[in-house]
Amino acid sequence: MRKKIVAGNWKMNGNLASSSSLYADIVKAKASFPENVEVMVAPSFVFIPELKAKNDSRVSVIAQNCATNDEGAFTGEVSASMLKSIGVDTVIVGHSERRHIFGESIREVSEKVMILLKHNMNVVFCIGEQLDERKSDSHFKVISDQLASIQNLDPVLFEKVIVAYEPVWAIGTGETASPQQAQEMHAFIREELKKSYGNLADQTRILYGGSVKPSNAKELFSQTDVDGGLVGGASLNAADFIQIILAAD
Repeated sequence: MRKKIVAGNWKMNGNLASSSSLYADIVKAKASFPENVEVMVAPSFVFIPELKAKNDSRVSVIAQNCATNDEGAFTGEVSASMLKSIGVDTVIVGHSERRHIFGESIREVSEKVMILLKHNMNVVFCIGEQLDERKSDSHFKVISDQLASIQNLDPVLFEKVIVAYEPVWAIGTGETASPQQAQEMHAFIREELKKSYGNLADQTRILYGGSVKPSNAKELFSQTDVDGGLVGGASLNAADFIQIILAAD
């Protein structure tokens, strides 16, 4: 049975005091968290050491991104090896905002995956289609093309990959894919992965990321191939995020 994941992506929000307080409020509720759910939060890079210092294994602190290079003259970048050196073991790559606002290509995202796996780190690999791609019925092809960049990994490395499906049209818009739409795409993703990894794909966690809220989390997470969520705005409110975690039971 696949263990569910609820991960909060805090994006570029908060300051040191508010991030520390938010983390503390989530940790306070950990006794109520279902045993079969992994909980993660991804604060800004600059707040990671403060939260890591609290050393609570029940609420893992992960990173939102990393560089395509390990070191060098790349001003403003943060490498996988730097993150690993401060105790981070999981990194989100390919988030729709990185792809569509910052112009990251499929190749760049693939390079990030490879450098993280080289350092024996876990990857939350984000994929998703935009509204025009769904309206033109090209969403399955878009997802297939994005998945192709991880379908040549050694199976041992692939085991460290978590997939997050984000319908871009449902991020920060208040719109949400219906549970049926989410299940349809998650099942498609799993079948695509089976072409390369066979039964190993049945163990791959596939998260839904698109305006997950306390009001829709239970129904989304109850779908056969939805293994939890990558939560944006709702993860900035401790009470809402805790309700979403409880919904993953």
